[in-house]
Amino acid sequence: MEKFTVEPLRMVDFVEHVRRRPAGYFLVEQGSPELPTEVLRAVAWDALHCCDGRHGQVSVEIGSDLSFTVESDQRSSPDERERLLPEFFGSLLDMFDMRRWAPSAAAALSVRTVIEVWLDGRGYRQELAGMDPTGPREEFMAPKPFGTRTTFHLDPSFCGPGEAIAWALRPEELHREGGTCKESSSPTTFPIHDLRAEAEESLSE
Repeated sequence: MEKFTVEPLRMVDFVEHVRRRPAGYFLVEQGSPELPTEVLRAVAWDALHCCDGRHGQVSVEIGSDLSFTVESDQRSSPDERERLLPEFFGSLLDMFDMRRWAPSAAAALSVRTVIEVWLDGRGYRQELAGMDPTGPREEFMAPKPFGTRTTFHLDPSFCGPGEAIAWALRPEELHREGGTCKESSSPTTFPIHDLRAEAEESLSE
């Protein structure tokens, strides 16, 4: 009689799960040319939509084909302001609870993430490789009373050659009106700065 062996079950960690099944987070699979844009769209949606259903103030900066920054004025909860201690992921990503999964999932697909959190006029900055901190948090003078600014450098080996964030994006393309948005009837406007376009313009002058 043939014998079967069963390998011990193990928990698949968050990073591995995102990389195995990116479509579960960003709607498209690995290898899709739309993946970088969908990652940006998910992070922008997260930043724009406050927990109470309102639209927050956001801005987007596209640094390169595979890097972008999203700034948001979302406030953290009182409990988060009191502790500001790494618990779940062991980094400033803990400021985003799992209802706001997009920044953590984007970090899982990134080779470098820089996150800045502003709380009550105090700033905290940390760099990560994937979702692992490369060093302790650094404190600095916050430019605003509260909010976040997070820069993601997507992993080029995961995204594949030739994949890039779409050009000439408009706010409505990153917002996708309707769905779970309670403010779908209001206009969605926020700045999108594409540094690639600015570089091209300077070269053509």
